[in-house]
Amino acid sequence: MDLTARYKEVRQRTEKICSFLQTEDYVVQPVVDVSPPKWHIGHVTWFFETFILKPYFMGYQEYNPDYNYVFNSYYETVGTRVIRTDRGNLSRPTVVEIYSYRKYVDEAMESFLCGDVSDDVKELLILGFNHEEQHQELLMTDIKFILGHNPLFPAYNKSYVAPHIDEGRDDAFIKMDEGIYEIGFTGDGFCFDNELNCHKVYLNAYQVSPMLVTNAEYLEFINSGGYHDFRYWHAEGWDWVKTNKVEAPLYWHLVDNEWHSYTYHGLEPLHLKEPVTHISYFEAYAYASWKGLRLPTEFEWEAAAGKFNWGRRWEWTESSYLPYPGFAKAPGAIGEYNGKFMVNQKVLRGASEVTPPGHSRATYRNFFQTNLRWQFTGIRLAK
Repeated sequence: MDLTARYKEVRQRTEKICSFLQTEDYVVQPVVDVSPPKWHIGHVTWFFETFILKPYFMGYQEYNPDYNYVFNSYYETVGTRVIRTDRGNLSRPTVVEIYSYRKYVDEAMESFLCGDVSDDVKELLILGFNHEEQHQELLMTDIKFILGHNPLFPAYNKSYVAPHIDEGRDDAFIKMDEGIYEIGFTGDGFCFDNELNCHKVYLNAYQVSPMLVTNAEYLEFINSGGYHDFRYWHAEGWDWVKTNKVEAPLYWHLVDNEWHSYTYHGLEPLHLKEPVTHISYFEAYAYASWKGLRLPTEFEWEAAAGKFNWGRRWEWTESSYLPYPGFAKAPGAIGEYNGKFMVNQKVLRGASEVTPPGHSRATYRNFFQTNLRWQFTGIRLAK
């Protein structure tokens, strides 16, 4: 792997994503789960400075000591930080200053990569590349939330084209035999620690849909009164619906009795054939219950993943986010990457239209709380 070329490729893609923004777009934080774009571009830069340059590049001079406090996300090992809810209050450093920070770190990284890089540091670099790619996906979803909650519904990029993934048109459920299946990452190449260790699971016979649930199908649930019938919901989900007065997926708007949705092009009539997206686990579960079906477990999903096309939506599973057998956190700050979040979350499998190219795997485990909807989340049914 040409580390310098890979580094430049990753860094340039982040800046390409942000190239469609106005300066004012960089600073907005509508809700706690959405970070301002300028914080993202500062944080991923801080990652390389903190974990590569400061410990391994002799003579490196830290750009600004205050940035460790500003751009540390959740690494207790590294020190105190601005709390997540206050990221939108950071009018300083400015967008211009943060891009100067990126340039400074990029120049230092390129100098560093001209020398010999040990295998241990190479592993950290590859983790850094994948970390920035994760933030590229978060940038896209956070930008959509920021602009999608602007009363004018401005477009992010009128030329945006979602990657095409052909799901086929087969309505017949895929039948999977009972038996023992191997779950988890094997082989060469990168994976996150939560994909380890490879282990065996026993699964009863089951069936899984080759297709994601579409907007048209989900609209049937809405029109049947699904959001007003407690029978389909968990108690916590039903409380969430009532407390937040939820009537439809995120970004859906009823305009003159016609459903519209906010997209990267702005507000558009709802595309009925597209897979439904931006729904919570609560909604995915309720829809499946309304259909008399269920969500697959993450193990059922992975065992069947070679038999259907995936990648258009992160897919909710019925599995809680827990460690695999033999899972062990790495020492130091890097060990805080995944393990500390293995509580009160559900696993999502697959990828989405804003997942960076080459970043997804059948073993990849994403995870979110049951009420969150700002990611490109969808539904695949099982029985």
